Amino acid sequence: MTDSTPTATPERPAELPAQSPPVDPAATAAAAKSPGHHGAAPAAGRLSFWRGDSGEGARRNLGLIGVLVVLVVIGIATRPDLYGNSSWVWDNILTILKLASVVGVVTVGMTFVIIGGGIDLSVGAIVALAGVWATTLATQSYGAGGMIFTALAVGLGVGLVNGLLVSYGKLVPFIATLAMMVAARGLAAEISDKQTQVSSNSVINGIASTSPLGIPLLVYILAAVVIAGWVLLNRTTFGRRTVAVGGNPEAARLAGINVRRHTVLLYALSGLCCGIAAIMLTAQANSAQAAMANLYELDAIAAAIIGGTLLSGGRGTIVGSLLGVIIFSTITNLFAINGLSTEAQNMVKGGIIVAAVLIQQFQFRSFTQFLGRNRLTTT
Repeated sequence: MTDSTPTATPERPAELPAQSPPVDPAATAAAAKSPGHHGAAPAAGRLSFWRGDSGEGARRNLGLIGVLVVLVVIGIATRPDLYGNSSWVWDNILTILKLASVVGVVTVGMTFVIIGGGIDLSVGAIVALAGVWATTLATQSYGAGGMIFTALAVGLGVGLVNGLLVSYGKLVPFIATLAMMVAARGLAAEISDKQTQVSSNSVINGIASTSPLGIPLLVYILAAVVIAGWVLLNRTTFGRRTVAVGGNPEAARLAGINVRRHTVLLYALSGLCCGIAAIMLTAQANSAQAAMANLYELDAIAAAIIGGTLLSGGRGTIVGSLLGVIIFSTITNLFAINGLSTEAQNMVKGGIIVAAVLIQQFQFRSFTQFLGRNRLTTT
Protein backbone atom coordinates (compact mmCIF):
# COMPACT_ATOMS: atom_id res chain seq x y z
CA MET A 1 0.00 0.00 0.00
CA THR A 2 1.53 3.21 -1.13
CA ASP A 3 1.00 6.47 0.76
CA SER A 4 0.06 9.25 -1.60
CA THR A 5 1.14 12.65 -0.44
CA PRO A 6 -0.89 15.52 -1.86
CA THR A 7 1.20 17.96 -3.77
CA ALA A 8 0.87 21.47 -2.39
CA THR A 9 0.32 24.07 -5.03
CA PRO A 10 2.26 27.26 -4.41
CA GLU A 11 0.07 30.24 -3.56
CA ARG A 12 0.22 33.16 -5.96
CA PRO A 13 1.05 36.45 -4.33
CA ALA A 14 -1.80 38.96 -4.30
CA GLU A 15 -1.50 41.53 -7.01
CA LEU A 16 -2.04 45.19 -6.37
CA PRO A 17 -4.42 47.01 -8.66
CA ALA A 18 -2.69 48.79 -11.45
CA GLN A 19 -4.27 52.08 -10.45
CA SER A 20 -3.09 51.83 -6.81
CA PRO A 21 0.74 51.85 -6.73
CA PRO A 22 2.50 51.09 -3.47
CA VAL A 23 3.11 54.03 -1.17
CA ASP A 24 6.54 54.52 0.32
CA PRO A 25 6.12 55.10 4.09
CA ALA A 26 9.44 56.91 4.27
CA ALA A 27 8.38 59.35 1.61
CA THR A 28 5.08 59.93 3.38
CA ALA A 29 6.81 60.57 6.70
CA ALA A 30 9.27 62.93 5.06
CA ALA A 31 6.45 64.86 3.47
CA ALA A 32 4.64 65.10 6.80
CA LYS A 33 7.76 66.44 8.53
CA SER A 34 8.76 68.80 5.75
CA PRO A 35 8.80 72.53 6.54
CA GLY A 36 5.60 74.27 5.58
CA HIS A 37 3.58 71.08 5.69
CA HIS A 38 1.42 72.32 8.54
CA GLY A 39 0.91 75.74 6.95
CA ALA A 40 0.06 74.52 3.45
CA ALA A 41 -3.37 73.11 4.30
CA PRO A 42 -4.95 76.31 5.63
CA ALA A 43 -3.62 78.30 2.69
CA ALA A 44 -4.98 75.74 0.27
CA GLY A 45 -8.32 75.85 2.12
CA ARG A 46 -8.51 79.61 1.77
CA LEU A 47 -7.60 79.44 -1.90
CA SER A 48 -10.12 76.69 -2.56
CA PHE A 49 -12.87 78.79 -0.92
CA TRP A 50 -11.98 81.86 -2.95
CA ARG A 51 -11.57 79.99 -6.23
CA GLY A 52 -14.34 77.46 -5.68
CA ASP A 53 -18.10 77.73 -6.00
CA SER A 54 -18.49 78.80 -2.36
CA GLY A 55 -16.55 82.00 -3.04
CA GLU A 56 -18.38 82.88 -6.23
CA GLY A 57 -20.81 85.19 -4.44
CA ALA A 58 -17.95 87.08 -2.80
CA ARG A 59 -16.15 87.46 -6.13
CA ARG A 60 -19.29 88.73 -7.82
CA ASN A 61 -20.08 91.20 -5.03
CA LEU A 62 -16.53 92.54 -5.17
CA GLY A 63 -16.97 92.96 -8.92
CA LEU A 64 -20.16 94.95 -8.34
CA ILE A 65 -18.39 97.16 -5.82
CA GLY A 66 -15.72 97.69 -8.47
CA VAL A 67 -18.42 98.82 -10.91
CA LEU A 68 -19.68 101.33 -8.32
CA VAL A 69 -16.15 102.66 -7.89
CA VAL A 70 -15.84 103.10 -11.67
CA LEU A 71 -19.14 104.99 -11.76
CA VAL A 72 -17.94 107.29 -8.97
CA VAL A 73 -14.69 107.92 -10.85
CA ILE A 74 -16.69 108.80 -13.96
CA GLY A 75 -18.78 111.20 -11.90
CA ILE A 76 -15.67 112.85 -10.47
CA ALA A 77 -14.17 113.18 -13.97
CA THR A 78 -17.31 114.64 -15.54
CA ARG A 79 -18.45 116.90 -12.67
CA PRO A 80 -15.44 117.76 -10.50
CA ASP A 81 -17.18 120.94 -9.38
CA LEU A 82 -19.90 118.94 -7.63
CA TYR A 83 -17.76 116.12 -6.26
CA GLY A 84 -15.36 118.68 -4.80
CA ASN A 85 -18.06 119.69 -2.31
CA SER A 86 -18.14 117.17 0.55
CA SER A 87 -21.58 118.31 1.70
CA TRP A 88 -23.00 117.75 -1.79
CA VAL A 89 -21.37 114.32 -2.00
CA TRP A 90 -23.06 113.18 1.23
CA ASP A 91 -26.43 114.56 0.12
CA ASN A 92 -26.00 112.88 -3.26
CA ILE A 93 -25.29 109.51 -1.61
CA LEU A 94 -28.50 109.84 0.40
CA THR A 95 -30.36 110.79 -2.79
CA ILE A 96 -29.10 107.65 -4.55
CA LEU A 97 -30.09 105.44 -1.61
CA LYS A 98 -33.50 107.11 -1.40
CA LEU A 99 -33.96 106.59 -5.13
CA ALA A 100 -33.05 102.91 -4.72
CA SER A 101 -35.26 102.30 -1.69
CA VAL A 102 -38.60 101.50 -3.34
CA VAL A 103 -37.18 99.39 -6.18
CA GLY A 104 -34.84 97.74 -3.67
CA VAL A 105 -37.73 96.48 -1.54
CA VAL A 106 -39.44 95.08 -4.64
CA THR A 107 -36.17 93.48 -5.74
CA VAL A 108 -35.83 91.55 -2.47
CA GLY A 109 -39.13 89.78 -3.15
CA MET A 110 -38.23 89.29 -6.81
CA THR A 111 -34.92 87.69 -5.81
CA PHE A 112 -36.70 85.03 -3.76
CA VAL A 113 -39.07 84.25 -6.63
CA ILE A 114 -36.27 83.93 -9.19
CA ILE A 115 -34.10 81.81 -6.89
CA GLY A 116 -37.13 79.55 -6.46
CA GLY A 117 -37.29 79.02 -10.22
CA GLY A 118 -40.07 81.50 -11.04
CA ILE A 119 -40.54 85.03 -12.38
CA ASP A 120 -42.96 87.80 -11.44
CA LEU A 121 -43.89 90.35 -14.10
CA SER A 122 -46.73 91.81 -12.04
CA VAL A 123 -44.79 93.52 -9.24
CA GLY A 124 -45.20 97.02 -10.69
CA ALA A 125 -48.92 96.51 -11.15
CA ILE A 126 -49.24 95.11 -7.61
CA VAL A 127 -47.52 98.23 -6.23
CA ALA A 128 -49.96 100.41 -8.19
CA LEU A 129 -53.02 98.43 -7.08
CA ALA A 130 -51.94 98.42 -3.44
CA GLY A 131 -51.20 102.14 -3.52
CA VAL A 132 -54.51 103.06 -5.16
CA TRP A 133 -56.51 100.82 -2.83
CA ALA A 134 -54.75 102.28 0.21
CA THR A 135 -55.49 105.88 -0.82
CA THR A 136 -59.22 105.58 -1.42
CA LEU A 137 -61.32 107.88 0.77
CA ALA A 138 -62.86 104.88 2.54
CA THR A 139 -59.43 103.48 3.42
CA GLN A 140 -57.98 106.84 4.48
CA SER A 141 -60.82 107.26 6.95
CA TYR A 142 -59.21 104.48 9.04
CA GLY A 143 -55.98 106.45 9.40
CA ALA A 144 -52.39 105.47 8.74
CA GLY A 145 -52.81 102.01 10.25
CA GLY A 146 -55.71 101.23 7.95
CA MET A 147 -53.77 102.43 4.89
CA ILE A 148 -50.69 100.38 5.76
CA PHE A 149 -52.77 97.28 6.52
CA THR A 150 -54.68 97.64 3.23
CA ALA A 151 -51.52 97.99 1.14
CA LEU A 152 -49.89 94.96 2.78
CA ALA A 153 -53.08 92.87 2.55
CA VAL A 154 -53.61 93.72 -1.13
CA GLY A 155 -49.99 92.92 -2.00
CA LEU A 156 -50.08 89.67 -0.04
CA GLY A 157 -53.42 88.65 -1.54
CA VAL A 158 -52.39 89.27 -5.14
CA GLY A 159 -49.12 87.43 -4.52
CA LEU A 160 -51.07 84.44 -3.18
CA VAL A 161 -53.22 84.43 -6.32
CA ASN A 162 -50.07 84.41 -8.45
CA GLY A 163 -48.65 81.52 -6.46
CA LEU A 164 -51.87 79.50 -6.69
CA LEU A 165 -52.05 80.01 -10.46
CA VAL A 166 -48.45 78.87 -10.89
CA SER A 167 -48.45 75.99 -8.38
CA TYR A 168 -51.94 74.50 -8.56
CA GLY A 169 -53.17 76.02 -11.82
CA LYS A 170 -50.06 74.69 -13.61
CA LEU A 171 -49.60 77.96 -15.48
CA VAL A 172 -46.19 79.05 -16.66
CA PRO A 173 -44.99 81.82 -14.30
CA PHE A 174 -44.40 84.16 -17.24
CA ILE A 175 -47.99 83.80 -18.47
CA ALA A 176 -49.62 83.84 -15.02
CA THR A 177 -47.85 86.98 -13.84
CA LEU A 178 -48.22 88.69 -17.22
CA ALA A 179 -51.99 88.20 -16.99
CA MET A 180 -51.92 89.50 -13.41
CA MET A 181 -49.97 92.55 -14.53
CA VAL A 182 -52.70 93.51 -16.99
CA ALA A 183 -55.53 92.66 -14.60
CA ALA A 184 -54.04 94.54 -11.64
CA ARG A 185 -53.42 97.67 -13.71
CA GLY A 186 -56.98 97.51 -14.98
CA LEU A 187 -58.41 97.08 -11.47
CA ALA A 188 -56.30 99.98 -10.19
CA ALA A 189 -57.62 102.20 -13.00
CA GLU A 190 -61.19 101.11 -12.20
CA ILE A 191 -60.85 101.84 -8.49
CA SER A 192 -59.27 105.26 -9.03
CA ASP A 193 -61.52 106.11 -11.99
CA LYS A 194 -58.26 106.87 -13.86
CA GLN A 195 -57.61 109.80 -11.50
CA THR A 196 -54.73 110.59 -9.18
CA GLN A 197 -55.73 109.94 -5.57
CA VAL A 198 -54.15 112.36 -3.10
CA SER A 199 -52.99 111.08 0.28
CA SER A 200 -54.10 113.44 3.05
CA ASN A 201 -52.62 111.43 5.90
CA SER A 202 -49.70 113.29 7.47
CA VAL A 203 -48.19 110.12 8.98
CA ILE A 204 -47.98 108.38 5.59
CA ASN A 205 -46.72 111.49 3.84
CA GLY A 206 -44.13 112.04 6.55
CA ILE A 207 -42.46 108.69 5.82
CA ALA A 208 -40.66 110.22 2.85
CA SER A 209 -39.73 113.49 4.59
CA THR A 210 -38.58 112.09 7.94
CA SER A 211 -34.82 111.66 8.38
CA PRO A 212 -33.78 110.18 11.73
CA LEU A 213 -30.08 110.91 12.41
CA GLY A 214 -29.90 112.65 9.04
CA ILE A 215 -30.74 109.52 7.05
CA PRO A 216 -34.12 109.25 5.25
CA LEU A 217 -36.61 106.87 6.83
CA LEU A 218 -37.04 105.21 3.43
CA VAL A 219 -33.40 104.07 3.61
CA TYR A 220 -34.03 102.55 7.05
CA ILE A 221 -37.02 100.65 5.65
CA LEU A 222 -34.89 99.35 2.77
CA ALA A 223 -32.16 98.27 5.20
CA ALA A 224 -34.70 96.46 7.40
CA VAL A 225 -36.19 94.58 4.43
CA VAL A 226 -32.75 93.66 3.08
CA ILE A 227 -31.57 92.37 6.47
CA ALA A 228 -34.76 90.38 6.96
CA GLY A 229 -34.44 88.94 3.45
CA TRP A 230 -30.79 88.01 4.01
CA VAL A 231 -31.58 86.23 7.26
CA LEU A 232 -34.54 84.44 5.69
CA LEU A 233 -32.49 83.25 2.71
CA ASN A 234 -29.24 82.33 4.46
CA ARG A 235 -30.16 81.38 8.01
CA THR A 236 -33.50 79.58 7.83
CA THR A 237 -34.95 76.38 6.46
CA PHE A 238 -37.17 78.46 4.20
CA GLY A 239 -34.12 79.85 2.41
CA ARG A 240 -32.52 76.43 1.96
CA ARG A 241 -35.77 75.08 0.59
CA THR A 242 -36.00 78.01 -1.81
CA VAL A 243 -32.58 77.20 -3.26
CA ALA A 244 -33.46 73.50 -3.45
CA VAL A 245 -36.78 74.12 -5.22
CA GLY A 246 -35.16 76.46 -7.74
CA GLY A 247 -32.20 74.18 -8.37
CA ASN A 248 -34.12 70.94 -8.90
CA PRO A 249 -37.87 70.83 -8.10
CA GLU A 250 -38.13 67.06 -8.53
CA ALA A 251 -35.21 66.37 -6.21
CA ALA A 252 -36.70 68.81 -3.70
CA ARG A 253 -40.03 66.95 -3.88
CA LEU A 254 -38.33 63.60 -3.34
CA ALA A 255 -36.51 65.12 -0.35
CA GLY A 256 -39.86 65.81 1.30
CA ILE A 257 -40.35 69.48 0.40
CA ASN A 258 -43.86 70.54 -0.53
CA VAL A 259 -42.84 72.32 -3.74
CA ARG A 260 -46.32 73.67 -4.53
CA ARG A 261 -46.87 75.19 -1.12
CA HIS A 262 -43.39 76.66 -1.07
CA THR A 263 -43.91 78.27 -4.47
CA VAL A 264 -47.13 79.88 -3.22
CA LEU A 265 -45.24 81.29 -0.25
CA LEU A 266 -42.54 82.73 -2.51
CA TYR A 267 -45.06 84.67 -4.60
CA ALA A 268 -46.86 85.76 -1.43
CA LEU A 269 -43.55 87.11 -0.11
CA SER A 270 -43.03 89.02 -3.35
CA GLY A 271 -46.53 90.51 -3.05
CA LEU A 272 -45.86 91.53 0.56
CA CYS A 273 -42.72 93.40 -0.53
CA CYS A 274 -44.84 95.15 -3.18
CA GLY A 275 -47.27 96.25 -0.46
CA ILE A 276 -44.41 97.79 1.53
CA ALA A 277 -43.11 99.50 -1.62
CA ALA A 278 -46.60 100.89 -2.33
CA ILE A 279 -46.65 102.74 1.00
CA MET A 280 -43.13 104.08 0.38
CA LEU A 281 -43.96 105.27 -3.14
CA THR A 282 -47.23 106.82 -2.00
CA ALA A 283 -45.35 108.69 0.71
CA GLN A 284 -42.88 110.04 -1.83
CA ALA A 285 -45.55 111.36 -4.20
CA ASN A 286 -48.24 112.08 -1.56
CA SER A 287 -50.58 110.37 -3.99
CA ALA A 288 -51.24 107.17 -5.91
CA GLN A 289 -52.46 106.36 -9.41
CA ALA A 290 -52.87 103.36 -11.68
CA ALA A 291 -49.77 104.28 -13.72
CA MET A 292 -47.39 104.40 -10.75
CA ALA A 293 -44.44 101.99 -10.46
CA ASN A 294 -44.26 101.65 -14.23
CA LEU A 295 -41.64 99.11 -15.42
CA TYR A 296 -40.63 98.30 -11.84
CA GLU A 297 -40.74 94.64 -12.78
CA LEU A 298 -37.98 95.15 -15.33
CA ASP A 299 -35.87 97.16 -12.90
CA ALA A 300 -36.24 94.49 -10.21
CA ILE A 301 -35.42 91.62 -12.57
CA ALA A 302 -32.44 93.50 -14.00
CA ALA A 303 -31.08 94.32 -10.53
CA ALA A 304 -31.41 90.70 -9.43
CA ILE A 305 -29.61 89.47 -12.57
CA ILE A 306 -26.84 92.03 -12.12
CA GLY A 307 -26.50 90.82 -8.54
CA GLY A 308 -25.85 87.24 -9.66
CA THR A 309 -29.28 85.63 -9.41
CA LEU A 310 -29.68 82.93 -12.05
CA LEU A 311 -32.78 83.23 -14.21
CA SER A 312 -33.01 79.45 -14.19
CA GLY A 313 -33.19 79.47 -10.39
CA GLY A 314 -31.21 77.83 -7.62
CA ARG A 315 -28.70 80.62 -6.97
CA GLY A 316 -28.76 84.23 -5.86
CA THR A 317 -27.89 86.63 -3.06
CA ILE A 318 -29.77 89.46 -1.40
CA VAL A 319 -26.60 91.54 -1.06
CA GLY A 320 -25.87 91.15 -4.77
CA SER A 321 -29.40 92.24 -5.68
CA LEU A 322 -29.07 95.31 -3.45
CA LEU A 323 -25.79 96.23 -5.15
CA GLY A 324 -27.52 95.82 -8.51
CA VAL A 325 -30.24 98.27 -7.46
CA ILE A 326 -27.66 100.78 -6.22
CA ILE A 327 -25.71 100.49 -9.49
CA PHE A 328 -28.80 101.35 -11.54
CA SER A 329 -29.68 104.22 -9.19
CA THR A 330 -26.11 105.52 -9.47
CA ILE A 331 -26.32 105.39 -13.26
CA THR A 332 -29.61 107.33 -13.17
CA ASN A 333 -28.04 109.90 -10.85
CA LEU A 334 -24.92 110.14 -13.03
CA PHE A 335 -26.98 110.83 -16.13
CA ALA A 336 -29.09 113.40 -14.27
CA ILE A 337 -26.18 115.49 -12.97
CA ASN A 338 -24.65 115.49 -16.47
CA GLY A 339 -27.93 116.48 -18.15
CA LEU A 340 -28.06 113.41 -20.39
CA SER A 341 -31.28 112.09 -21.87
CA THR A 342 -33.38 109.29 -20.44
CA GLU A 343 -33.15 107.46 -23.77
CA ALA A 344 -29.36 107.21 -23.50
CA GLN A 345 -29.73 106.06 -19.90
CA ASN A 346 -32.09 103.26 -20.95
CA MET A 347 -29.68 102.14 -23.67
CA VAL A 348 -26.86 101.91 -21.14
CA LYS A 349 -29.07 99.93 -18.76
CA GLY A 350 -30.02 97.57 -21.58
CA GLY A 351 -26.38 97.00 -22.41
CA ILE A 352 -25.58 96.26 -18.76
CA ILE A 353 -28.39 93.70 -18.58
CA VAL A 354 -27.18 91.92 -21.72
CA ALA A 355 -23.61 91.90 -20.42
CA ALA A 356 -24.75 90.46 -17.09
CA VAL A 357 -26.62 87.62 -18.78
CA LEU A 358 -23.61 86.83 -20.97
CA ILE A 359 -21.37 86.77 -17.90
CA GLN A 360 -23.78 84.35 -16.24
CA GLN A 361 -23.37 81.99 -19.18
CA PHE A 362 -19.61 81.93 -18.53
CA GLN A 363 -19.19 79.42 -15.74
CA PHE A 364 -16.79 80.55 -13.05
CA ARG A 365 -16.48 76.85 -12.25
CA SER A 366 -14.61 76.32 -15.51
CA PHE A 367 -12.25 79.15 -14.64
CA THR A 368 -11.69 77.61 -11.21
CA GLN A 369 -10.90 74.22 -12.76
CA PHE A 370 -8.45 75.90 -15.12
CA LEU A 371 -6.67 77.52 -12.18
CA GLY A 372 -6.61 74.18 -10.36
CA ARG A 373 -5.11 72.35 -13.33
CA ASN A 374 -2.56 75.12 -13.81
CA ARG A 375 -1.56 74.94 -10.15
CA LEU A 376 -1.14 71.13 -10.30
CA THR A 377 0.92 71.39 -13.47
CA THR A 378 3.22 73.97 -11.89
CA THR A 379 3.63 71.80 -8.80
